[in-house]
Amino acid sequence: MNPFDYVKSINKGKNLMRGSNNDPLVEEEYDPYFVNKALSYFPDTIEYANDMNLNYHLPNRPQYEYFINIVRPKNRFEKWVKNASDKDLDIVCDYYKCNRNVGRDYLSLLSSDELEIMKQKLETGGKK
Repeated sequence: MNPFDYVKSINKGKNLMRGSNNDPLVEEEYDPYFVNKALSYFPDTIEYANDMNLNYHLPNRPQYEYFINIVRPKNRFEKWVKNASDKDLDIVCDYYKCNRNVGRDYLSLLSSDELEIMKQKLETGGKK
């Protein structure tokens, strides 16, 4: 089962963990982190997601049924926030052999001329 199916079922008010042939399997595949993150994008469900973050120790079924019973059925859709790939940051990380967090600090200190020098030194040649 797709993790988005759980979020859709919560938003529609349809319980997937009861009445199916594979209730234990459906419960096992439930990902509380993913569902909490998905519901945290909406103003009307962010508090409920926070409640479940505080009660992470609960088994999957009670967490899911909490959402089913407390979230009002409604069509909710939000694009997921993704980290954009930054070419300059990739160049700095490759040049200094550091992680992206340190690379961001280095990038804030570099001028565009220094970045161009780094690009030239990292260029390996060949077809592009």
